[in-house]
Amino acid sequence: MSHRPPNPGGRVTSAKIVIAGGFGVGKTTLVGSVSEITPLTTEAIMTSAGVGVDDTRQVPGKSTTTVAMDFGRISIDRDLILYLFGTPGQTRFWFMWDELVRGAIGAVVLVDTRRLADCFAAIDFFEHRRLPYLVAINCFDGMQYHDPQDVRDALAISSDVPVVACDARNRESTKHVLISLVEYVLTMRRTRAVAPA
Repeated sequence: MSHRPPNPGGRVTSAKIVIAGGFGVGKTTLVGSVSEITPLTTEAIMTSAGVGVDDTRQVPGKSTTTVAMDFGRISIDRDLILYLFGTPGQTRFWFMWDELVRGAIGAVVLVDTRRLADCFAAIDFFEHRRLPYLVAINCFDGMQYHDPQDVRDALAISSDVPVVACDARNRESTKHVLISLVEYVLTMRRTRAVAPA
């Protein structure tokens, strides 16, 4: 879809999407790459207080971390605006997740295939709350090292949950992830609407 401003004569729908995943997986980057407004971030310099709490071995050179949320906005079409809320990745900030997901239509679980275990908590969180989600494999260095089906199998997620590859730095790639999530949510809602009671 081409980027078009909202249609002032038509009805505009807005939706909230949560971007989640492990520490240092690229959530802030994803929100920043696609937001049409300057994203609000709550990045803070990592201090000695995080030593022994935040595992930075797999993300060398990371000097900041999200301590509350990231916020961005994108107009997908004339009549659809998505508000993006990126969660903090460290477990010590997970107490905020319940508030961040309130009113969301769905979530993106961003994964780094070198650290798949880091996304299990996010998947469990959304499954427990029955919030639709998709898994987005962040292709660091522009390379996809694992097949989406292999990632699905490793995460032991349902066959209906979409698994897509993306580059969190690339606007079009990130936009594709968001559109895929919206399409998945709409499909789930249609399926529930026609399912026998």
